[in-house]
Amino acid sequence: MTEDSIATDPIDQRALRDALGCFATGITVVTTLTDGRPLGMTANSFASVSMDPPLVLWSPARKSARFPAFEAATHFAIHVLAADQQSLSNRFAQDGLNFEGFDWSPGIGGVPLFEGCTARFECAHSAGHDGGDHLIMVGEVLRFSGTDAAPLLYHRGQYRVLD
Repeated sequence: MTEDSIATDPIDQRALRDALGCFATGITVVTTLTDGRPLGMTANSFASVSMDPPLVLWSPARKSARFPAFEAATHFAIHVLAADQQSLSNRFAQDGLNFEGFDWSPGIGGVPLFEGCTARFECAHSAGHDGGDHLIMVGEVLRFSGTDAAPLLYHRGQYRVLD
């Protein structure tokens, strides 16, 4: 196979998804306010960007019905879920407006904050960058917390926890 054939061969998206699934990721729930209502979204696209200034990123899918609210958000919170918070992940993977049964308090900008996470980052929207079918959202960390709780992980299409 030549370099030219590699560049022109179509990508098998299922095979690509399977290969990407080999990389274990943490699970986050990102929250914001939209029209005064709390909104959440499960995401595993989270990373540190910079220490000075303190920046993090996450990437919501453009096809999500929640995308416009997150794209327009001035503030958001990223909750790195603990091993016992799979129900949070499942809820906000399905329904971003259903906070019933989950206690939360308002953070910076009024965004919903959950307790018991491995880490939490309260952010001001700093920048957005094109990421194909996703938007790379950069947030400036305004306040954060962290614990020694074991994280909830995702690997090869399944939830995992550290032993």
